[in-house]
Amino acid sequence: MVLDKLSNASRYTHMHPLFAQAFRFLQEADITQLPVGKHDIAGDQLFAMISDGEGFSKQKARLEAHKRYIDIQYVVTGCDHMGWKDLAACEAPNVPYSEENDIAFFPDQTNSWFDVQAGSFTIFFPDDAHAPLGTEEVVRKVVLKIAVQ
Repeated sequence: MVLDKLSNASRYTHMHPLFAQAFRFLQEADITQLPVGKHDIAGDQLFAMISDGEGFSKQKARLEAHKRYIDIQYVVTGCDHMGWKDLAACEAPNVPYSEENDIAFFPDQTNSWFDVQAGSFTIFFPDDAHAPLGTEEVVRKVVLKIAVQ
């Protein structure tokens, strides 16, 4: 798991062949004007999901994990209060893994919470269970989905 500001993105481009293209999208696209929904960048290998809306209370935020995609979650406006837990320490999923949606949900709670301010991003790898939108604040964010190589 990584938490940093977009201005430091160049520190992470070596981690995956598509990270440079992903961060370039965040730096060059007018994200505040793009409509909510899916935006193709490099087919199924790299795409963006833009969302606008209220999150949940910390108690209602659910831990999730993915197998086929790495998430780069970038906060455009607001502040996303996110939780994290090592996937290996999680109980069995209470919503089993969906191959179609590349997601499983876990009943676990986490004590690791952090604020992701506007202009900052997280990187969640397949071994990072994470609970996004643990805030009742309105948050505009971009989730970049990068295929695991």
